[in-house]
Amino acid sequence: MTRNPIPAALAAALLGTLALAGCKKDEPAAPPPPVATPAPTTPAPAPAPAATVSVTSVDLGKAVDGNNRVTEPMTTFATTDAIHASVATTSSDPAMPQQGQLTARWTYEGDQLVDETSRDFNFTGTGNTFFKIEKPDGWPTGNYKVEILHNGEVVQTRSFEVR
Repeated sequence: MTRNPIPAALAAALLGTLALAGCKKDEPAAPPPPVATPAPTTPAPAPAPAATVSVTSVDLGKAVDGNNRVTEPMTTFATTDAIHASVATTSSDPAMPQQGQLTARWTYEGDQLVDETSRDFNFTGTGNTFFKIEKPDGWPTGNYKVEILHNGEVVQTRSFEVR
């Protein structure tokens, strides 16, 4: 019987290749793909500041007009006068109403409380608010002042005299 040497040679070559492949050293792992750097983001715009209300002026007088403004500013009153304080306010954002409180604290000779009146408001744009004190039997002569408070903080003070 004759054997064919080609299949035996092929089998030997195949076995040799497999043996070499099994002994082959591991190749280093492929480096990880580069991490994508996110595009720089623009910071979110800062929130708009809240609207604020400011007391711009306080005038004293004996009467106010239809717009709550003192008709004739004065600092000296008679003992029988009604005394008005007209408080002008403005809002930093006329389109956004702001809630708040105005208070008029009236004192005599430094520390004697005459009256304190507060009003809650929705402030929008500009406006005037008036406060009034009166004493039908007459004011004692002397020095007085009115402090205007906005949300509990004194923002304006006016001194006046009764003669």
